Amino acid sequence: MRHAHRAILGRQPMHDGWEGLQQEDRLLHSGAFNWTYTMGTGLMDPWTVGATALIAAPDIAPEQLALVLRRHDATIFASVPAIFRRLLRGPLPALPRLRHALCAGEALPPALRSDWQAKTGTDIHEALGMSEISTFLSGSPARPAPPGSCGFPQPGRRIAVLDEAGQQVAPGETGHLAIATDDPGLMLSYEGSAAPSGPWFTTGDLVATDAGGAFHYQGRADEMMNAGGIRVSPREVEIALAGLPGITELAVAEIEPPGATPDSGTRIIACFYAGEAVSDRTANGFAAARLARYKCPRAWIPLSTLGLTELPRGPTGKVLRRRLVALYMETGCHPPRAGKPHNDHRRNPA
Repeated sequence: MRHAHRAILGRQPMHDGWEGLQQEDRLLHSGAFNWTYTMGTGLMDPWTVGATALIAAPDIAPEQLALVLRRHDATIFASVPAIFRRLLRGPLPALPRLRHALCAGEALPPALRSDWQAKTGTDIHEALGMSEISTFLSGSPARPAPPGSCGFPQPGRRIAVLDEAGQQVAPGETGHLAIATDDPGLMLSYEGSAAPSGPWFTTGDLVATDAGGAFHYQGRADEMMNAGGIRVSPREVEIALAGLPGITELAVAEIEPPGATPDSGTRIIACFYAGEAVSDRTANGFAAARLARYKCPRAWIPLSTLGLTELPRGPTGKVLRRRLVALYMETGCHPPRAGKPHNDHRRNPA
């Protein structure tokens, strides 16, 4: 995609609307330079305001980042949920200079934000964006996002939630997230394609707004599941299951039961890592109390059953759901039939 030099001006709403970035700050970013999140938040934004940019060397392990934060007196830490999760698994040194953390690249689970707050005494401010424009929805030190939301439009951004016909939906209804095409941070065009036209550029994300104006991320439009013939957001299910006792990492995916027809839809499975034993009865009861029946997982799959120690993720930290499904099918586990209890998928198939 092609960006104009004006994109540096298009990043200015992030400085106060997300990063809380000041000239005296020392911002450490955990990412590599093959990603716009690192280039923008980790380098361009600190330099723009005269702050100090700290980039971890390639040979620094994620578990060592807390020591880097302390040794270099970082005041802001920018990363992704997977890195925050790994840091929280071990002991953390005191971080007296750290004011807050920033998160992007993947939806931040509310439980992960709460755990970080409890362990460090600082908040994580999440932002939603894309390479075409960088971030534009976020929480900030001045206006933290309500729990479970991804925050508010950054000052100066014009954002809409549209239905399939391109009309704005009512608060509380799920629609397609869009940003005004005259935003100075928006790309010029995809290489070889015409510039975005019309009043709105749709991002491919599904969101809903609440009564307070906060945006709630529902997932990518192309990631929606079709459980029992009804569209279900994986993000909605994962948020509802985030507090399941004993489980520290969880993602859902959809599988197609044997003999399924185009109208019968798929079934939801939950793949998880737990620090202690979690029974199917406990998991099913927890889900049933929080989700409609068609949204509840029909099988609970420990990652060890799939030969994994953590969820598979792409370069930006997003869960690779298709990889989970492929591993699930390779184990020889068979999806449960609709309306019948599932078998114990903790076995190790021969």
